[in-house]
Amino acid sequence: MVETATAIADTVLHPAAAEVDATGRVPESHYALLAAEGFYGLFAPPEAGGPGLEFGAALRVIEELASGCLTTTFTWLQHHGIVMALLTTPNAELRERWLAAAVRGELRGGGAFSGVVPTPPRVRAERGRDGWSISGRVPFVSGWGVVDVLHVSAYDDRTGQVVSGIVDARPGPGLSARPLSLVACQGSSTVVLDLHGFDLPEERVTTRVDRDAYLAGLLIGLRVDSALSLGLTGRAVRLLAETEAGSADALRAERDGLRARFDAALGEPRRLPGLRAACSELAQRACAAAVVAGGGAALLTGHPAQRLAREALFTLVVASRPAVRSALLGTLAPAGALAGVGGAR
Repeated sequence: MVETATAIADTVLHPAAAEVDATGRVPESHYALLAAEGFYGLFAPPEAGGPGLEFGAALRVIEELASGCLTTTFTWLQHHGIVMALLTTPNAELRERWLAAAVRGELRGGGAFSGVVPTPPRVRAERGRDGWSISGRVPFVSGWGVVDVLHVSAYDDRTGQVVSGIVDARPGPGLSARPLSLVACQGSSTVVLDLHGFDLPEERVTTRVDRDAYLAGLLIGLRVDSALSLGLTGRAVRLLAETEAGSADALRAERDGLRARFDAALGEPRRLPGLRAACSELAQRACAAAVVAGGGAALLTGHPAQRLAREALFTLVVASRPAVRSALLGTLAPAGALAGVGGAR
């Protein structure tokens, strides 16, 4: 599957990436191809219809696809939250209803969980007679108009739990969306999602867990999201190799070493935010180097280097966490680094 992902990235995604960037639209054929090749069930075990890949191999698939088109890959990546929710939910009826279709990519999903990450949470759940009433704002939801369902999470003040469930991804009573204009990955169809007393029926609830446990469960996502940055670095390295072989070799070695350190640290949660930040910072440097190597041509619309540089900005902040933000700021703008610049006042 890693070899297939590489082939798709090089022959389908990368050749179309400039047009995706210019039009802000991912062709449906991209998603259909990923479904046909089994990539919508990437993390599913064989008994659920998935390939049963080891975690490292699945990450390399994401990395390879991201090297072809970050917009396509980022939007598709949101789907796996739905697959994992259906695999692990105690709601057997919900799993029976939707898991097989989700693994095949016939049912496509996205995630709306960032509203419970801040302190205090921005999205709240109140218990009703037959389910939950959800209110609040999720600031960054991708795949609107592309996916069929969303996995929504909200915080219950009464119990301290996070309530998650699957909802239809379309406007309706208590649910509205406002499109965002992004400098990169506009084709991800990202919106601000507003919920005002939105009804989440009990039969659509996937989990109810303590918020601390919920947030701890998101940590592994830092490694998954880092594959996007490593994929961008890989494409930038290939551009650099055309004219700057030495620089390309150095960045490639740095990428490989960082990937290995990240994988070795998966059992040490405290190290993960710093490593996630390092992956985005490396992508930033690699893509900026590709612009420099490209010269004036790299500033022209359609040149891959300028697109990669904007996409590297995207990975600095998307799917981030406060600890990742702090680590990045500590690297990019360490306190005291500009002390004394400009002389005494």
